[in-house]
Formats: sequence, structure tokens, C-alpha cells
Amino acid sequence: MSHQQELNLPPPNVPKSCKSIPVEHLNDSSIFILQNYINGEFQSNDNCDEFIINKEPATNKILSYIPSAKEKVIQQAVDACKKCWKERSWRGLSEEERANYLDKIANKIEHDKQMWAEMEARDTGKPISTALQVDIPRAIANFRFFANAIRQSSTKAHLMSNKVVNYTSRRPSGIVGIIVPWNLPIYLLSWKVAPALACGNCVIAKPSELSPMTANLLAKTIHEIGLPKGAFNLVHGYGKDCGRAIVDHEAIKTITFTGGTATGRVVGELSAKHYKKVSLELGGKNPMVVFDDCDFEKAVETAKRAAFSNQGQICLCCSRILVQESIYEKFITKLKQLVEETTFIGNPLDVKTNFGSQISHEHLQKIEYYVELAKQEGGTILCGGKRPELKDELIKDGCFYQPTIITGLKPNSRCSLEEIFGPVIVVHPFKTEDEALEMANLVSYGLSASVFTNNLSRAHRFSDELECGMVWVNTWLLRDLRTPFGGVKDSGVGREGGEYSLEFYSEDKNICIQL
Repeated sequence: MSHQQELNLPPPNVPKSCKSIPVEHLNDSSIFILQNYINGEFQSNDNCDEFIINKEPATNKILSYIPSAKEKVIQQAVDACKKCWKERSWRGLSEEERANYLDKIANKIEHDKQMWAEMEARDTGKPISTALQVDIPRAIANFRFFANAIRQSSTKAHLMSNKVVNYTSRRPSGIVGIIVPWNLPIYLLSWKVAPALACGNCVIAKPSELSPMTANLLAKTIHEIGLPKGAFNLVHGYGKDCGRAIVDHEAIKTITFTGGTATGRVVGELSAKHYKKVSLELGGKNPMVVFDDCDFEKAVETAKRAAFSNQGQICLCCSRILVQESIYEKFITKLKQLVEETTFIGNPLDVKTNFGSQISHEHLQKIEYYVELAKQEGGTILCGGKRPELKDELIKDGCFYQPTIITGLKPNSRCSLEEIFGPVIVVHPFKTEDEALEMANLVSYGLSASVFTNNLSRAHRFSDELECGMVWVNTWLLRDLRTPFGGVKDSGVGREGGEYSLEFYSEDKNICIQL
């Protein structure tokens, strides 16, 4: 038996549950009891036989209890959507009227942005500064962007001879199932809910059971602004029960899922049975390729940000840094220095903190597993590689891990090929452009990449050969919401963003008229 096989596999990243909520927690105002939101009402938990325990990752204390919805609850949500659809109370509104509702949602979030940011920080462990500067502003922007997009949307007409005209009629798809992950809860939920609603669909959304709090705030906001009943429904639960029931329900014709590749494969297989329209944004093992003619300081600073933003828990993070041999030693020395001097790990609610916790202890064990595996594979831990020593008693049991840089691994090592989804990066040297391209495309994933070079011809040539859905040149995560977002290979299928989202959440019909 090899040393690698002796490592204990990490546990599944799934929170525990209980049959009933302890009485003392029911009476504890610091603990939230969430409810499903169906047909314009928050549903009673009286008949719920299982509650998921949601903990604050930074403190390991219980934040909320979540009803574990199963097929019966999903059917109730479907029935609410069907009623809304039949009555045309949402799809029957004009684009301008639907857009006005989206603007109201954005305005309400903006008004309460401090509360939203605090809740997102507590629920995910990310620094409140990140939530205030990135997550909540992006949620606001998503609703406003798609409000304007639907106002300005248009379709085509095609003229034939003999006074014949073909025109395209665009109608909502119907019931849309939306399933989002735990790392960017409201950021990604709003990215999908906004265009789905803008197009006139009825929505059944499921947040991650690890980070449901801002989804709950969104349901409250939608309730307060008076969105027609049944247009938006929010259900909570495990992926194996609640998520599966959404994907497998024959009345839900459109599925958009962001999450892990293994789960995405199941979603794709279940959806295929019913010929559903599917968008899958899955995992990534994204490369940053740094050539020796780059802006060196900018490349190092961007590498740090691309590697460790949101504690490395972003699908677009660059977890493989490929550096041209002539600047390799200088680069890793400077990167190590920058990480060690500018990382402030601490309580997510402290404005001085710029590096929070991982999402759970189970996920923390996965990260530790891969770091130990890297050592067995011959890697050198340049910095990090362990849990930090924290003086704050409030967060001593939290899910914290230091940003970690690993060198000395082969490009085909497991730690260089498999998605870790944490603050762990591997750095590889390369000699030539061809070698860099081969290393960049070596993995089974193909979500994004970043290239640093001042050679314009190389930037175009190299970007075109990268096997991924998105490339940033001399930057990272610079997003224009009009552009297509999505990956290739094991990183998923489909594109969302701007007109791509409006097309995905709609059905186009050609109507031919002889005048």
C-alpha cells in the first residue's frame, strides 16, 4: 500500500441534521429558524420531520435551523408556479413592469446592505469587507442590469419575397429550477434569479444548505415588495433530497446549476430524461500563465488576489500559477512575501480582517488532506500549510486555514490536477510558450484562465489556444455582465450573462405570416 493510500479521505461537506429543534434554541433570539417560501407565504415548519443545522464557520456556533424539504414540498412549489403561470399574474406583465419589480428588489437590498453584508459574513465566514465591496454590490447590480436588459431586449424579423414576414416571438420558458452553491450565495443566486424573473418565468430556487441566510433575506425582500404569488419560491434542503426533486420534476423544464462537477454530472443525467434545458457551471482548476515580459509587480499582486480571494473558494480562482523559468524564483519569493505581509486572518465581522474562514470543518479537512497529499507527492510548502494560531477566543474553534503556496510538484500530480477549492495553490516553472500551453490545458477542467504578457500577438495567440470558457489578459475577474459566462470540458455546459441569459431563460418561436 502506498503512502498516498494511507491518507484518510475527508468527510463529505454536508451539515448534520436533527429531527426536531431543541426547545432552548426555539427560544433563543440569536438563532434563526428558517422557513420555505412558497406561493407568496413563509410556510409553517409544523410538519417538518428534519431540520438541517447551519453553523457559523468562523465560530462553529449554530446560526440557524433549516427545514429539509423533500418531494412533497417541491410539488407544493410547482403547484404555486402553475397557478401563477395560468393566471398570468407574472408572465402577463409587460417587460417594463417586471423590470420595475427587479429595480425595487435592488433598491431594497441597497438600503439594507449593511445587514445583508453582516449576514453573508456570518453565514460563509468571508470578511465583511468582501461582502460589502463585492457580494452585496454585485447582487444589486445583477437585478439592475437585468431590469435594464429586459427593457431593451428585442427579437428579429426576416422578410421573404411575395410579402412574407417571419418574426421571432420570445416567451418565458415556464418553471425554472435554480440551484446555487455555498461560496457566493447571494452573488450567484441573484445572477440567476434576476434574468429568470425578468423573462417572465416562475422560479423555484434552492440555496446551499451550508449558506442559506441571504437567500432567506431575498425571499423576505421579494415578499415585502409584493411580487405576484408563485413567481418566486425558495426551498431549503439537502441536494440528495430537495435538489434532486427539483431536477427530476417533469414540470420544471429549465435547470440552472452551479456547483461541483460530480453533482453536475448527476444533474445533467437526470435532466436528460425529461429533455430539459440545462446550464451547468461546474468546477475549475484555473491556470494563471505568467510570461517573463509581463508587468512583474502587477502579475504578483494579481496572483495573490486570484489565488486567495474569498479564501480560495471561488470557481474562478487561479489555483495553478505557471511562471516562465527566467523569473520563477523571483516570482515565488515576491509572492510569498506579499502573502505573508498582507494577509490578516481574523473574525469576519472585523473590518481589519481580509482573510476569513473556510465554509465548514468538513471542507477544512479536505484542504488538509490535499496539503498532506502534496507533501507525499514531493511538494514543498513555501508558506502556510496549517491552521493559524488565533488569539480571539470567539473564533478559536472556527474553520480557518492559512493561505498556502506549494512548489516542486509535477504538473500531472493530483494536487495540480484536482480541484481543492481552498487557499492552496501550486506554482510550476515553464520554459517555452508551447510548454506553458500544454501545462495549462493538461487538466480535465476548462472554466477560465489568466495570462500575463506585454506581447499583444502572444496574448491573442495563447488565449485562443487555451481550452476554457473565459480568458483574462493582464487582469483577473474583471467582469462585464453582458459577456458569456461558462466553461468547457468538466467545467460545464451552456453560457449565461447578458443576452445569453435572456435566451437561456426564454423560448423563441418563429411565426411566419403571408401578408
